[in-house]
Amino acid sequence: MKEVLNQEQLAFLAEILPCWKAMDREHQRLLERTMTERSVKRGEYLYQGDRDCTGVFWMRYGQARVFLISGTEKQITLYRLLERDSCFLSASCVIKNINFDVFIQAEKDCRILLLPANVYQDLMEKSFPLATYCNQILASRFSDVMWVMEQTIFTSLDRRLALFLLEQKAIDESSDLHITHEAISNHLGTAREVVTRMLKYFQEEGLVSLSRGAIEILDEKRLKELAYAA
Repeated sequence: MKEVLNQEQLAFLAEILPCWKAMDREHQRLLERTMTERSVKRGEYLYQGDRDCTGVFWMRYGQARVFLISGTEKQITLYRLLERDSCFLSASCVIKNINFDVFIQAEKDCRILLLPANVYQDLMEKSFPLATYCNQILASRFSDVMWVMEQTIFTSLDRRLALFLLEQKAIDESSDLHITHEAISNHLGTAREVVTRMLKYFQEEGLVSLSRGAIEILDEKRLKELAYAA
């Protein structure tokens, strides 16, 4: 029989769930009994669309990206998952009115707390505090998705690329970005050749310096001016 979460895991769960104290003790115990901790290596999938019904997970540490794949195999990142983030779309098999498949892939080694989809579905019906919290997170994530769609449709690629480089700098906490042109194209939903041409233009303008598998941000101020231009 599976043991309940240990004290460290319980402390993490209570810390990241603002609704924890408002939940009935019976529902807290159900979480404690059914949640498991799982390790995911960089490059591995945490969720692969309709092939999985993984459940809800919380990121103890690591980094992952949530993305769509088109019929022509083109990818676009919807949002990133960082330490302490939660993911509910990985339980889309039990979420009503979710009619699209997302994929979730580890960008760094991850450690997650996983709640099975059937338990999540049960708790959403029985625990008002948890259901309210989960619905708030889902609404926030769909806002993120709509922002990405808006940027893709209405914003020029140079601004989107500048925004991406600044976001990556914030995530890595470094101006030296170890990322390939192909990876950037998958994030932005465009062709690698288009990203390469734009990065070369950025280099000619003195915004970045390019090397194999890496990009160094040289002029963050001008990148911000480009990214947030009216």
